[in-house]
Amino acid sequence: MNKFMFIIYAENQGKSKDFYRDLLNKEPILDVPGMTEFELSEKASLGIMPGDGIVKILENKISNPNIVKDIPKCELYILVDDVDNHYSKAIELGGRGISKGKVRSWGDYVAYCLDFDGNIIAFAKSTVQVGF
Repeated sequence: MNKFMFIIYAENQGKSKDFYRDLLNKEPILDVPGMTEFELSEKASLGIMPGDGIVKILENKISNPNIVKDIPKCELYILVDDVDNHYSKAIELGGRGISKGKVRSWGDYVAYCLDFDGNIIAFAKSTVQVGF
């Protein structure tokens, strides 16, 4: 596999584009009606597609993901150096805080919030020291 694209569904593509542009501090590499794409690394990107668009593509054989926003549809687990700063920034940009940063049972320091469409965003920093 050459590249992974993770696509989230949004009720308002423009609003979500602005949120992730400011949160990731990156301009999209593609921004056309129906798809916005942010390059996360050489091997991964984040796409934002209108929920109505995926329903149309799949010929109305799925429920519209815009209908219910309180049921998480995915989790974006983003490794960062400053978890608390990113968590605060997401809330300032209109995201909803779920759980402030703390060390979780698997050893990472993680904070959780939601974007406008019910997608979970986890900002994480590994606290495990690996020695060789």
